[in-house]
Amino acid sequence: MVSLKWNGKEEITEIQSKKKESKSFQVLDMYPFIGEESKSEETWENLLIWGENKDVMNLLINKFAGKISLIYIDPPFATGGNFNLKIQIGEKGKYLEDIAYEDKWKNGLDSYLNFLYERLLIMKELLTDNGSIYVHLDWHVAHYVKLIMDEIFSINNFRNEIIWAYPAASVKTRRFFMRSYDTILFYSKSSDYIFKDDPNIYMEYSNRVKNALKRDEKGVFYYRGGSHDGKKLSRKVYVEQEGIFPRDVWNDVPYIRANTNEYQGFSTQKPERLLKRIILASTNEEDLVADFFCGSGTTLAVSEKLGRKWIGCDVNKHIIHMTRKRILNISESNDILKWKKTYNKKPKPFKILSSKLPVKSRIIPNEFLSKEYQTILNFQIKEDPDFSVKIQKDKNEIIIELKEYNVPFINSISDKVKQKISSFLDLIDYWSIDFDRIQDKIFKNTWISYRTPKKRSMKVKSEPYLYENPGHYNLSIKTIDIFGIETIKSYQVKI
Repeated sequence: MVSLKWNGKEEITEIQSKKKESKSFQVLDMYPFIGEESKSEETWENLLIWGENKDVMNLLINKFAGKISLIYIDPPFATGGNFNLKIQIGEKGKYLEDIAYEDKWKNGLDSYLNFLYERLLIMKELLTDNGSIYVHLDWHVAHYVKLIMDEIFSINNFRNEIIWAYPAASVKTRRFFMRSYDTILFYSKSSDYIFKDDPNIYMEYSNRVKNALKRDEKGVFYYRGGSHDGKKLSRKVYVEQEGIFPRDVWNDVPYIRANTNEYQGFSTQKPERLLKRIILASTNEEDLVADFFCGSGTTLAVSEKLGRKWIGCDVNKHIIHMTRKRILNISESNDILKWKKTYNKKPKPFKILSSKLPVKSRIIPNEFLSKEYQTILNFQIKEDPDFSVKIQKDKNEIIIELKEYNVPFINSISDKVKQKISSFLDLIDYWSIDFDRIQDKIFKNTWISYRTPKKRSMKVKSEPYLYENPGHYNLSIKTIDIFGIETIKSYQVKI
């Protein structure tokens, strides 16, 4: 077999052979109260993890080695550029752009290949024996990664090089043909792998075929022509599926546009219908799906709708928050199997975890800072934001109203940002209440209000909450602002 070599590869192989460190995650948030309660004592909770994915996967190895049925990743493509996400402000369509991730590699292609190679090695360990992996790339490095995948997963386990062809945006250059497709490399871990002939993954017929199809009381059919003894003949041929089994060129899945319901404001967001085909083809219900570059959370949202368990992670805390809201708001999104209808189901319980990153990070993105502070690397604020609330009690019922929100670092923020803020509510993106928080225990998000890309209004007053028994309660309120900073305040309430 051909041997692949590049600078740094041997060191990765040596590190990989060493024993993994035994650490654990920190639980940042739990959402167990928004879905239907399970009667099982061992209830699975989906996992959204904030952290560097290599660290995250090494922490997962002890519990999840050989347990993940499908891994889909959409890693950086080694483009040399930066990719943004929109951070929307208030209700009037104002927004800022922050860097979602940098796709620049200090030591060039060698460092990119090292980055992906060591992660793919861990992913193989996490896959079930009948599991599969799909790696989404483009023309920049797909040919290099194909050879690496051949080495790690075996060329015998290569299944498809899928071409996702989408309409190209107009380009100024006329010095080459317009680029309008991505490549998805599909490998299985072994020769015994899940792959299903599910009608929901089928591609539509071409317009020519669709125009020829007719329907009668027996179903959908077309006329097949022929001749016998010089006479033209035709007969009805009925079709079982209203579509064709997918080829390896997918030109029936549109790219995400800002006016679509699924748009999250993430520049490299992938369509839900792309992941639908992959997940339905390569998993069964209740199987575990993972995406270690989860971005705006497309893989997780589709897994949720299709009844799969999921794990997702990302190093950017803004992205984790974006995905949190996408999962919380999933009932308002498109039904993945009946696209023109609303999904209309609550999400199942999930946790937000952290690996080794500091939970109380107060780093403000450079794009939000005034020029004098942009020169300070990883500028951190020293004081937390503060807010005030009005607590309305009526016997054993309580309502909370947000009254004010202040950021002590406002003088560090650029005028461009400040001009977009017309009231204290514009600073808040999310707030939630734990009506009876046990001191220093995990925050229970009993009531939540938040903004989404398509729904910018946010409730200032909570719904009434009824305490069943008299007593003293520790009422905790959490806010997350447009800078990604989380603040929690507690109040003692006597009922």
